[in-house]
Amino acid sequence: MTDRARNWSLIFAGISGALAVLMAAGTAHGPPDSLAPEDLGRIQTAVQYQIWHALALLGTAALSAKAPSKLLGAAAAGFAMGSVLFCGGLYLLAFSGLAFLAWPVPLGGLAFTAGWLALAAYGWRWRMGE
Repeated sequence: MTDRARNWSLIFAGISGALAVLMAAGTAHGPPDSLAPEDLGRIQTAVQYQIWHALALLGTAALSAKAPSKLLGAAAAGFAMGSVLFCGGLYLLAFSGLAFLAWPVPLGGLAFTAGWLALAAYGWRWRMGE
C-alpha cells in the first residue's frame, strides 16, 4: 500500500465512521415515522458493518506503515467498496423502500469477503517471511 493509498484509507475510514455514528444517532433519537421495523433493522445492520469496516481500514493503514503490501491495498479497497455497496445499498433500501435499489448489497458482501481474504493472504505471506 502506497502512502497515497494509506492516506485515502484513513480519510475514508474517518468519513465512514462518522457517517455510521450519524446514521445510528439519527435513527435512535427519532427515526422518521415512515421507517418500518425491518427498515430500522437494515439501518442497524449497515451501521454495524460500516463501523467495523472503518476500523478494519484503520488496521490496514496501520499495518501498511510497518510493512507495505499490495495485499493490504486490496484489503482496504475491499473494505471501502463493501461499505459503499453493502451499507449504502441497505441505507437506500431502508429509506426508499424500493427493493430494486438493494442490488449492490450482495456485491458489497463479496467485496467485504475479498478484503478479509486479502488481509488473510497478507498475514500468511508475512508469516512465511515473504
